[in-house]
Amino acid sequence: MSYTCFAVENVGKIAHVKLTRAVELNTMTPAFWSELPQIVNGISDEGRSRAIVLSSTGKHFTAGMDLSVFTGDSGVASSAGAGDGVEIGRTRANLRLIALHLQDSFNALERARMPVLAAVQGGCIGGGVDMVSACDMRYATADAFFCIQEINIGMTADVGTLQRLPKIVPEGVVRELAYTGRRMSAARAREVGLVNEVYPDQAAMLAGVMEIAEEIAHKSPLAIWGSKEMITYARDHSVADSLNYVATWQTGMFQAGDMMESFAAKTERRAPRFDDLLPSPRKI
Repeated sequence: MSYTCFAVENVGKIAHVKLTRAVELNTMTPAFWSELPQIVNGISDEGRSRAIVLSSTGKHFTAGMDLSVFTGDSGVASSAGAGDGVEIGRTRANLRLIALHLQDSFNALERARMPVLAAVQGGCIGGGVDMVSACDMRYATADAFFCIQEINIGMTADVGTLQRLPKIVPEGVVRELAYTGRRMSAARAREVGLVNEVYPDQAAMLAGVMEIAEEIAHKSPLAIWGSKEMITYARDHSVADSLNYVATWQTGMFQAGDMMESFAAKTERRAPRFDDLLPSPRKI
C-alpha cells in the first residue's frame, strides 16, 4: 500500500516505517495523522513483526505540524465547524475531539504490541517530540536536536509531550524546554536519558537501531508484549497496582511454551523459534 507521508518496509521480522516527505522537512500534514495510526495498528494487529523502527529521510526527522493542519478545507477550523452562525460551545466541543484524534495517532505507538524504536536525525521539532515520546526507545545522530516548538508560536503543546516527557527525563529539564523553546542537543538528550545512544551519522544510527531491533526480534514476542505492557502500566500506576496487574497478566499469558523453547534452544545450541503473535481480533 502506498502512503502520502510514509513508506513501510519489512526486514525479516522488523517493520521499518519511514517518513518520506524530506523536501517538506517531513511536516505533519492532515494525511499524516490518519496514516500513522493506520500503519502502526495494522502492524500490531497482524502480529508478524517483532519490532517497529520509525525513521525519517532528509536533513530533519520532522519539522512538526504542517500549517495545512490549521488552514484549508481539512484544517482544524473547518473540521471544527467554525463559521458565522455556529454556536461557539459546539465548535469548541469539536475542537476537543480534534485534539483527542491527534493524540490518538501517537497513542497507537504506545499501544502497539511490539516495541517501537525511533531513529532521529537532524531536527525533531514540535509534534516530533510528541511522537518520539510515545515510542519505547529513542536513538539519535550527533547533529540531532529536540525542540518543544509550540511555546515559540504561542501555544501549549497538546499531543503528548507534556504528559510523557516528564516520565522519561527529569521534570525540571522538561519545564525548561517547554517554557523556553530552546533546542536540546543530541549529546544533552543522551545525558538526561531522552535517547539511548548517539551515533555519528544516520547510516551508523540505522545500522545500530536495526541491530537492536533484530535482537528484540529473536526473543519471545509474547514475553516482549508483556514486558512493554507492564512497563507502560507501571509508569502510570503505583507499585502495588502494577504488581497486582502483572500477577493477573501472567495467570493468562504465561503458559511456559516459549520458556521451554528457550531452554531447548540453549541445550541444542541453536536460535530459539517462537511463534508469531496471533492476529488481533480487530482483524477477524
